[in-house]
Formats: sequence, C-alpha cells, structure tokens
Amino acid sequence: MENKIRLEIVTPYGQIMGEDVDEMATSGSEGDFGVLPGHVNFITTLKVGMLTYRKGNETKYVFINSGYAEVGPEKVTILADSAEISEEIDAERAKAAIKRAEERLRQQEKIDVARATAALERATIRVQLAEKRIAR
Repeated sequence: MENKIRLEIVTPYGQIMGEDVDEMATSGSEGDFGVLPGHVNFITTLKVGMLTYRKGNETKYVFINSGYAEVGPEKVTILADSAEISEEIDAERAKAAIKRAEERLRQQEKIDVARATAALERATIRVQLAEKRIAR
C-alpha cells in the first residue's frame, strides 16, 4: 500500500466505505484539513460538510453529517453521525428539504431556529454534492 492511505467511513448503521486512497480532505471543527500518506496522528471533531478523496485521477465526494476523525500515517477513520456517497444522494429529496427548512425559518417565532438552520445546511451540502456528481 505504498503512497496510499486507508480511508474508512463508519456510521451507526455500518461501514459506508473502506478504500485505499491517495489523499483525502474534509471539514474539521477547527477548520478544513487534508491528509496524505504518512500524516501525523491526530483526532478531531467534524462539522457538517463534504469529504473529498482522490484515487488516481478520480475525485469522489461524501456528505458527512458531523462526527469524529482519527488520522494516522496509514489510515483515516471517520466516525460520522451519518454519511452519504455523492452518487447515492437523492437530489430532488435534498431540494425539497431545502424548501421545507427555508419555510420553517420564515416562521421563526414558531420553530427551533438552530434545528431548521442545521437542516438547511445539511440539505444544501447534499444538493451541492449531487450536482458535482451530475457535472462529471
């Protein structure tokens, strides 16, 4: 596995993926970070966002709904509340979720604003990832 790093993404529902990749990047709670083989060990929390990874000339995308990352020189383990590979994202469902969240935010006095804002952020990222898949 020379010049590769093992990337595993696990949710409470099981392992989403496990592949040897050239590099990966995602959004930590302290900022975005990238990992190449031989990276120093660290653990961080993850915020809602996009994880990208590259295998050869191909770049792939995964939606991460917060969690933790454990990084080592040979392996990155992502423990996520939920995760979706971009090819599996239902763009129409995500767009409908954006509309629902925006409508809730218009009625601020009747709802949990933080929850509606988080739902809007998750749906927006899912749509962005679905569009990246379609653009390829």
